Amino acid sequence: MALSDDPKQYNDWYYSKQGAWLGQLEYSILSQLMQANNNATLLDIGCGTGYFSRQFSYDGLSVTGVDPASSMIEFAMTQKGDVRYIIGDALALPCTDNEFDYCSAITSLCFINEPQQALLEMWRVSKKGLILGLLNRHSLLYLQKSGRDSYAGARWDSTSDVLQWIASLKPEPSGIEFKSVYFLPGFGILSKKMETFFGRNLQLGGFLAVSIHH
Repeated sequence: MALSDDPKQYNDWYYSKQGAWLGQLEYSILSQLMQANNNATLLDIGCGTGYFSRQFSYDGLSVTGVDPASSMIEFAMTQKGDVRYIIGDALALPCTDNEFDYCSAITSLCFINEPQQALLEMWRVSKKGLILGLLNRHSLLYLQKSGRDSYAGARWDSTSDVLQWIASLKPEPSGIEFKSVYFLPGFGILSKKMETFFGRNLQLGGFLAVSIHH
């Protein structure tokens, strides 16, 4: 959940103790929801410096990362990992219809003013489904961080917002699933224990994960 415009600072956060723990916590729920086979193709939208793109690649997916910021893409290309990177706009993806098995957008839609249009584009270029990682408005993290520090300018969404976006998808999705993690902001023992105590089906964590199936 790193939110920064500086590529090195953004990337370094995921290698701090808190960033490494939270990054893997978020990735584990996303990969669980996707359940993709090896060699499945994935377009990671708003990939930033490619942290999640690389995680999916390490698990055997063929990944393309797209981001509008050339500085992020240039930095991502210096990192290890078998990922293809391109510059592109989430509202007009430079991809053909059904080009990828899956699309992901992980804490990137929260900086797009037209998330429904971005979702339509993701739906257009994917064959099997979408994975979203959102900032959850119904969470302690929202109460603590909304509008502050690196979260300034980010939009916080809820399950009802997502359902409104999904209503415009054609053909209609065959299934939708919500899960969440990061219930207690911080990095202490209590924060970690809360993850196992609440379970991922409780939709009150700061990181809201969504899967939408074709």
